[in-house]
Amino acid sequence: MALLPLSNAVRAEAQAVTVPSLDRDRGAPVQLPSAWYVAAAGVAPAPAIVLMHGCGGALERRRDGEQGLGPRYTELAQALNAMGIHVLVTDSLTPRGERELCTQRTGQRKVTQLHRRRDALGALAWMAQQPGVDAARLGLLGWSNGGSTVLAATNLAHPEVRRAAVRPSLAVAFYPGCEAELQRGYAPAARLLMLLGEADDWTAAAPCKALAATVKATPPLRAPEWEAYEGAHHGFDGTAPVRLRRDVPNGVNPGQGVHVGGQPAARAAARARLERFLREHWALPS
Repeated sequence: MALLPLSNAVRAEAQAVTVPSLDRDRGAPVQLPSAWYVAAAGVAPAPAIVLMHGCGGALERRRDGEQGLGPRYTELAQALNAMGIHVLVTDSLTPRGERELCTQRTGQRKVTQLHRRRDALGALAWMAQQPGVDAARLGLLGWSNGGSTVLAATNLAHPEVRRAAVRPSLAVAFYPGCEAELQRGYAPAARLLMLLGEADDWTAAAPCKALAATVKATPPLRAPEWEAYEGAHHGFDGTAPVRLRRDVPNGVNPGQGVHVGGQPAARAAARARLERFLREHWALPS
């Protein structure tokens, strides 16, 4: 299996690795092509976080025609490295023969949240074994479909999460779909921050707020935290202008498409909130 392609700009900073999922295919673990960004030498051991892509996958076609990690992942990985955090970016789609899930109806997708939850748990277990990693400070961070994975992989209502030998100490979800875990009942295995768009018509903010309100966390855990940004659409932390995607069959208004695009104010506010959350809970120097 080919390893995750890396652009020339980040090749020196990332290692192409293969990470075993807890999911299995014909009795063997599914192997996830991944990029491993090791933080600069500093105080060791250091925390580490997994970045879980959305329904569009981790790969984007570059100007030279080749595929590589999307800038959302490379830029954040480098920023987290600068904070002293190791970063793992995984690809859940390529090893299962899929390029994207966004245009597929939720109930018809071949790659489900079961697969992705097992990918997340496998990635955490892999990181915990890496040199220089503090296994007590592991995290998950995901966008959209990957944000839903963050919720599923930190919900003790799932037997697999309860049984997991390695679980994260914190988790961050950008505009996740929260309905499934809200209906299941969310029992947090980690401190959770959700970053939401008030104008999101793909994965609405309201179910995520409701999920946070239902949680009765036992110390030292807390109820999930959330921030919602006025006028922000799905993908508000990106830089592309807002556009209507009519090819997406899911969303708040099925069949009418969804709005996707960046909002500079929300992007900056969310990045600052993310940094505060990480520094607070992992006691990172400012």
